[in-house]
Amino acid sequence: MAVAYSAGADSTALLLAAQRRWPGQVVALHVHHGLQAAADGFESHARAVCALHSIALRVSHVQAAHSPGESPEAAARDKRYATLAQMAQQAGASAVLLGQHADDQAETLLLALSRGAGLPGLAGMPERFERHGVVFGRPLLGLAAAPLRAWLQAAGHAFVDDPTNTDVRYTRNRIRALLIPAWDACFPGFRPLLARSARHAAEAQRLLDDLAQLDLAHTGEPPAVAALQTLRRERQANALRHWLRQRHGVAASAAQLGELLDQIADCRTRGHRIHIKVASGFVDRAGERLRYTPPI
Repeated sequence: MAVAYSAGADSTALLLAAQRRWPGQVVALHVHHGLQAAADGFESHARAVCALHSIALRVSHVQAAHSPGESPEAAARDKRYATLAQMAQQAGASAVLLGQHADDQAETLLLALSRGAGLPGLAGMPERFERHGVVFGRPLLGLAAAPLRAWLQAAGHAFVDDPTNTDVRYTRNRIRALLIPAWDACFPGFRPLLARSARHAAEAQRLLDDLAQLDLAHTGEPPAVAALQTLRRERQANALRHWLRQRHGVAASAAQLGELLDQIADCRTRGHRIHIKVASGFVDRAGERLRYTPPI
């Protein structure tokens, strides 16, 4: 069993709990992002804690700088998952445990709401998912941050605080510092209720995915324009979202999808052209079907 160990409070609590549950069978995976000066200190602390508790540790240094137009947080997250998966496979671990907890889930849902997200965003973080051929799990999603820190402090377990977590230039940090306390003051105990809403959204999304698969069986893949036109607009949108996400790993914005649906509705002649930017590529018409072309 592997644990993603940043040396922060949440991953420290998870690592020590896993070691207690599976003594001698746990490996800690530490990713050094190289994004801040404190990263060297995080690694040193991780090495000291693992040595103290006789836990195997693997460290990987990566450069998680983002490309122009790419979110820094998303770039670092994607690189981290890829690195964790590679480290876990090299260690022979069957799964990687992540330290996100109920506060993180609440922040994710509030962030999704603030961005007008659909069901995939409102479903929050899943408890289990697969990426890069490795299973990831979040066993702490039902626990709030405060009890985890209280347990660590009561037991005398050391951890580090990432200074970027208080930088309110980042939207998630503003939610943590300003919105979560206000929400807690108005609705004490709101975390499990938000988590329940996330589960409802995830269930609804699974049903929509099932419907999309049925509709894509009707339209074929890539979808045939004429077959799409036999579906209601809402089902067209659902099927196209699913096709783009599952086959090409991209998501159309609401404006892009709306324009694509308008072009499909207007496509009544053999020579009618469809061409619209989606994510960093384009959806266009190739014969009787749609085609997604990624950037070169």
